[in-house]
Amino acid sequence: MPTSGLSPSRTAVEISSQPASWRKAAETLPQHRAALPVRGERVAVVGCGTSWFIAQAYAQLRESGGHGETDAFAASEFPLGRRYDRILAITRSGTTTEVLDLLNRVKGTVATGSLTADPETPVMTAADAVAVLDFADEESVVQTRFATTALALLRAHLEAEDALPAGVRTVERAAKDAERAVAEPLSAEITGAEQYTFLGTGWTYGLALEAGLKMREAAGAWTEAYPAMEYRHGPISITAPGRVAWSFGPVPTGLADDVARVGGTLVAGSGDADEHLDPMADLVRAQRLAVLLAEVQGQDPDRPRNLTRSVVLTSGGTERS
Repeated sequence: MPTSGLSPSRTAVEISSQPASWRKAAETLPQHRAALPVRGERVAVVGCGTSWFIAQAYAQLRESGGHGETDAFAASEFPLGRRYDRILAITRSGTTTEVLDLLNRVKGTVATGSLTADPETPVMTAADAVAVLDFADEESVVQTRFATTALALLRAHLEAEDALPAGVRTVERAAKDAERAVAEPLSAEITGAEQYTFLGTGWTYGLALEAGLKMREAAGAWTEAYPAMEYRHGPISITAPGRVAWSFGPVPTGLADDVARVGGTLVAGSGDADEHLDPMADLVRAQRLAVLLAEVQGQDPDRPRNLTRSVVLTSGGTERS
């Protein structure tokens, strides 16, 4: 992935480790069940940044799989007047102010669970039950491995509860696809583009949002993200030669022709023509692209501009750590 003879960035190493992390998440599911939703519960899933987008993907998967009504919110926008049976918070650092504030505010009034990477952080006492995915923790500022591993655990739970929506692959199959995503070269059409529009349908819309964020965080790239069927309601206006429309999951009928008509490049699932990747594995390709573009521009993907690993708000402003 690096563009020179230097060792891979820490972010690149963590991206490559995702297939193994997803498998471990599925293997360790039994020890994490206390933090996870029970079938039939009305659930709100919350997070900030990447975790919010993962929450959106999971909410769509859970509800469409028949496991229970599920909403997703940025933690700062949670509707406190709405009733839920459980709130599930996703926070890699376990220190994010908005998440902790919400959990502490609702404590004792609703069951709460959390997914985190660090067992020595305040979320351990803020939530009623915590699933600690410390094996997926990261040194990188930009989230890759923890976010997808959290979603792998949640997918494995739905799989075990016979609540995976039709057409969604098992975690093991997704991990195999991710091995391909880590190894396959990225095409020149993708790496040489000047703009990227990520598209998704249902649960993959959250992945499209996350792909766009990853590209902005790591490489400062011009990216946008939309539900796939909304693409023709305005966003197609920016598509042109040298610009990419990247679809996670099925491509809506006629969209490929529309992208071709305006001279854009459509990316859908895989560089291989024979079989598309699992959408979560396809996100791995977008992560790799973000790192590559950062390196080409002379940036350090391990130290992105204006970002730190955790955002902690204080009375005096923002304290980053």
